[in-house]
This record gives sequence, structure tokens and C-alpha cells, in this order.
Amino acid sequence: MTSLTTSLVRGAVTSPFKRAGRPDATLPPSRLVRPAAPVAPGPLAAYGRICGFAESGPLPLTYPHVLAFPLTMRLMTDRAFPLPVLGLVHTWIEITPHRAVRPTESLELVVYADGLAPHRRGTEVTMVTEARVGEELVWESRSGYLSRHATTDTAASPRPAPDAVGDLPAVAEWRLPGDLGRRYGAVSGDRNPIHFHPLTARLFGFPRAIAHGMWTVARCLAEAGGGAEIRSVHAEFKAPVLLPATVTYAADPTGGSFVLRGAKERVHLVGTVTR
Repeated sequence: MTSLTTSLVRGAVTSPFKRAGRPDATLPPSRLVRPAAPVAPGPLAAYGRICGFAESGPLPLTYPHVLAFPLTMRLMTDRAFPLPVLGLVHTWIEITPHRAVRPTESLELVVYADGLAPHRRGTEVTMVTEARVGEELVWESRSGYLSRHATTDTAASPRPAPDAVGDLPAVAEWRLPGDLGRRYGAVSGDRNPIHFHPLTARLFGFPRAIAHGMWTVARCLAEAGGGAEIRSVHAEFKAPVLLPATVTYAADPTGGSFVLRGAKERVHLVGTVTR
């Protein structure tokens, strides 16, 4: 059994015994490390194809997040982690590439939790991922994950969204098949049941399987040119993309803001890039 599969099983077992929103909840101080290792070309190529990245060039901007996902799952399914992993919703991500990473470089990966915060819909945890080549920090990200539960903290609110995506012009339209969640899950290792089938998605309140938020970010960045010159990314996941679907990617032609819209102009993702 792989380490990621073990984490998923452990998460299914431990989640019913965890209660989100406890006032005395604390995060484990653990920093999980994957020693430096080369990037496997086969999985990288499969990831590039499903997300639309070029076959050659720097490592896709979102790929270190995928490489570190087993560490993230191991930490979030640990008994000391206060939130149940089943039903956690990825709400936002910030990515800072300090330089372009070559696919031939060996990456050391570090993951740790960096704070719990009240949210108007529950409790949100911030997870940090760092990638190094030798002693050099080459890439890092911060992600928010929401555990939904009843709360009386009406003053709590989500992080502010990227400013003014407004009436951005459409750039591309994508038709997303019903099996996109299963295909991306096989490539990324993110096998959350909300992405796989309508029956398993309904267990968590979704009428159909939904696309992975990280796929939507990656696909938008691939359309924007792959991200080799991007200095930072901030994206907010606004509404799930129910599969199958047709979505429209719109972006500021001078750079900066982007948005992913669905039927009836429903906003699924908003973001900004700094070049």
C-alpha cells in the first residue's frame, strides 16, 4: 500500500473522531520532509498533458504542490491534526516561485501547518509547502483548507478575493468531461471522493463530481503561458465546477487578473498574477 493510500485510509478512519471548531484546538508542530529526489519524467508528462502545459521548458508552476501532496495528506490525517480531513475544502492558494525550476533538478520538499483561523463557515487551516534545490528555496506556496461546521463567529470572513476581475474578456472555452476528476486524481494522487463519481460526491453535499481546484488553477496558468516569468500567483476557489461542464477562461490582456466562469456567468475561480 502506498504512503498516500495509507494516508487516505487513515483519514477515513480518524475523521469521525475529530471535531472541528474546538476552542482549544492546536496544530502539530511537525515539519514533514521528503529528501531531495529527481522529478519522474513519466508522471510529469502526464500532468502536463491533462493541464495543458508545454511538453518542454521549466517545471509547471503548480507541480511542486502535486509532488508534496502525499506529505500534506500525511500531516492532515495524523491523529494530532485537529480537523477531519474528509470534507476539507481547498479555498485559496498563493504560489511564489523564486526562480524557474528545471525538470532535471532534484527537489527537497517540506510541508507544515501554519495557523488555524475562524471562518464564517467553519475553521480554516493554512498549509505551507516549500521546495529547495540544495540549500536554495526555489518555490513555496500557502494554501487554505476549510473545515465546514456550525459557528457563531459571524465576524469571521474569508480572505479578501483578488481585486476587480470585473468584465474581463474571454480568452478560451473548455469542455470538461465527466471523468476529469478521476483522470486528474490518477495523475496528481488527489483521490478525494468528491471528484470521482456523483454517488460519492453526494455524500459530501455535491450533486455531481467536481473538478479539482488545483486543476483549474493549473489550466489557467498553462493558458497564460506556463508561468516561467510569473513572480507570484494568488487564486480563490469561489464555486465548484460540477462535471461535466463548459467553462470560460477570461483574463486581462495586459496581464494581472484572470477568472474562470461557468454557465450563467457563475464565477468558479478568480486570481491574480504578478510578473
